[in-house]
Amino acid sequence: MQNLTILGATGSIGTSTLDVVARHPGKFNIIALTANRQADLLFRQCRQFKPQYAVLLDEAAAAQLRLWVREAGLNTEVLSGAGALEQVSVLSEVDTVMAAIVGAAGLQPTLAAARAGKKILLANKETLVMAGNVFMDAVRASGSVLLPIDSEHNAIFQALPRDYNGDMASNGVRRILLTASGGPFRNTPFAELQHVTPEQACAHPNWVMGRKISVDSASMMNKGLEVIEAHWLFNAGADDIQVVVHPQSVIHSLVEYVDGSVLAQLGNPDMRIPIAYGLAYPERIDAGVAALDLFKVATMNFSAPDFERFPCLALAYQALRAAGTAPAILNAANEVAVAAFLDKQISFLSIPRVIEDVLNALTANAVRSLDDVLGADAEARRVARQRISSS
Repeated sequence: MQNLTILGATGSIGTSTLDVVARHPGKFNIIALTANRQADLLFRQCRQFKPQYAVLLDEAAAAQLRLWVREAGLNTEVLSGAGALEQVSVLSEVDTVMAAIVGAAGLQPTLAAARAGKKILLANKETLVMAGNVFMDAVRASGSVLLPIDSEHNAIFQALPRDYNGDMASNGVRRILLTASGGPFRNTPFAELQHVTPEQACAHPNWVMGRKISVDSASMMNKGLEVIEAHWLFNAGADDIQVVVHPQSVIHSLVEYVDGSVLAQLGNPDMRIPIAYGLAYPERIDAGVAALDLFKVATMNFSAPDFERFPCLALAYQALRAAGTAPAILNAANEVAVAAFLDKQISFLSIPRVIEDVLNALTANAVRSLDDVLGADAEARRVARQRISSS
């Protein structure tokens, strides 16, 4: 029996995780579920899985959940605030933490889990984008087990040697091929991108995701963040990671070896596949996903990314090469710009402009501690909001 805390239980990754868990009642036990402010869904999850703890960041939502939990006669303790997220990530009875909070908000509870030596199923890419060296140092120091849940990184993990030691050369690895769907605007005439709506940007052709991640996919910033994540997970340089646009989203990523072999992981575009792999690793369990029908897929296409159409991808490579706090600055500026786009304050094409302005305005400094990361994050958000308000 594996005891779980799920950070971000009401999001797409969290609900998919609970779907897999429900299929294997003898294997997994939910200790804690957390969310931002979605009390109604979290309450339904509490009724089904009966966790010891439920956490909401928003105190008003937590007060409502406490009332519902009490009326339902559940023995779930309802907590609130950012500190409670860290609390349920380091509980002694918790074996595994699913880190599925979107954005910078997931950094500190995920880092706390790493320092506590938990098995971490990492779906929060911003943890590595913002504080890669701090987080990986914590993983190594505590002996924490780190398994990537993003479909692309999970695919790479499966295609690498089981005993991969972080040295591409000694393992015969030439490069990593990170696939990307290209999002909803892959073939949209460039002139029309100025006028796309948040609703259009959130209509991903293959994946069901939250609004922020959907916009990141539409701008290909999501892939840029994944390039930075792959750097830290697999000790790969920027030149060792090639993005490949693959609209069908059937091949989730590939690893090319020095002998010319290329190993790929294939599957339907359903996040329950990497989630089930992470939960049961090194075993495999049923994820509830239909078998891949290659005859139905029939054709698979590949192309190089268009950096002019998708400047966010180029900016992510730029930040990775700059190192230090540059990726944290990139991520913070992107989060502010995407929020402004979703609120219809700026256009879709203004997202990369804001990010580039912030990267040019701030100096990337070395990261020696979490405080360096948080300071860069706060300053980048301030500058990004200033740019948006003055535009």
